[in-house]
Amino acid sequence: MKENRVVVTGMGVVSPNATGLDNFEKALRNGKSGIRFIPRLEELKFSCQIGGVPENFDKTWADYFDTNGPSYQNDNIGYASVAALEAWHDAGLSLPKDDDPADWDSGTILGCGICGMETIASKVVPTVNAGKVRRLGSQAVERVMGSGVSANIAGLLGLGNQVTSNSSACSTGTEAIIDATWRIRAGLAKRMVAGGSEGASPYTWGGFDSMRVLARKFNDQPEKGSRPMSASACGFVPGAGAGALVLEDLETALARGVRIYAEITGAMLNCGGQRGGGSMTAPNPEGVVRCIKDALGDAGISPDEIDMINGHLTATFADPQEVINWSTALKRGPDNFPYINSTKSMIGHCLGAAGAIETAAAVLELHKGFIHPSVNCGDIHPEIESFGARISRTCMDYPELKTIAKASFGFGDVNSCLIIKKWEE
Repeated sequence: MKENRVVVTGMGVVSPNATGLDNFEKALRNGKSGIRFIPRLEELKFSCQIGGVPENFDKTWADYFDTNGPSYQNDNIGYASVAALEAWHDAGLSLPKDDDPADWDSGTILGCGICGMETIASKVVPTVNAGKVRRLGSQAVERVMGSGVSANIAGLLGLGNQVTSNSSACSTGTEAIIDATWRIRAGLAKRMVAGGSEGASPYTWGGFDSMRVLARKFNDQPEKGSRPMSASACGFVPGAGAGALVLEDLETALARGVRIYAEITGAMLNCGGQRGGGSMTAPNPEGVVRCIKDALGDAGISPDEIDMINGHLTATFADPQEVINWSTALKRGPDNFPYINSTKSMIGHCLGAAGAIETAAAVLELHKGFIHPSVNCGDIHPEIESFGARISRTCMDYPELKTIAKASFGFGDVNSCLIIKKWEE
């Protein structure tokens, strides 16, 4: 059976270092960090007191909704709604009227990692414990349910196809894009809004701080805290935000005459089963290698055709092993390794939103022909020092960039990998 080709026609980003696609591109090119000191974390005696949080979001929301419009119910839903609306507009699509029928050809898969934790902790639990359940209001459920992000987007855009939220820890955003790609390929939808979101909350980040996997040595130098592939990396910096991509089948996109950013040519998901060195918090290397190889097979390309990798690369002990896994999967050593970078070096780890924001970065790099820097990795980890020449530490103009591999790996030993190709008519 013939499969539909899947292309990216719109993108929206709410990121710690910039909101809006044009601003995000400038931030990427300039190596701008969105990591800042968070006074609330100091008050709560976190070891890590820095984080990546979108700035001035109240103003951003007001740019999209008038004062009589809906309020954003929490950061998670607010970030997702703005990213989805930007992506929809960017794809040249108009918003439906309230009395328009549902768009049966369009849907959304947009997930989150820990979802409405801030609402649960700051409102639901205290209100219930105080015996004031009736004061929770009528929107409590939709604010905390895992599918709250996709349900709200469906209402804003009048979507009538599949509407769901996935959750696969740090792999969530990339997994959502893959699931949406497969749905369009199968002819079950013409268009999908795909991505991920995560709110900013100490209640979300507290467990990670307790595990001692967050950066705690750079509280007085926030912009230096996120250090993927660095010898002085000391853990990831928590982040928040949202990324959304409009994916369409090629025939529909061409018929609309819309700009096409890139084509999703390969996609794969798997799990290492928490075997072979894998665990709840660490990936099974064989699972990672298989996921990358199978994504290449799905795209029908050889490893030599990968020009660049946008890695998961969180600034933890796992970074060197990830680079080695890429080398094994691609059968390419330091002398002919693709360029590799980490968007997390500028925005921290946005959990459920990470893969979506980073995929948007990768698509921008393909479309505009550049490779953004990985900041804070001047001191390459000794285990991967031989790969140092392939780690971009300054912005590079690279018009010959054709194919990027983007991967995410999450708690639970889950893996996802995309192969993205520059669109050329």
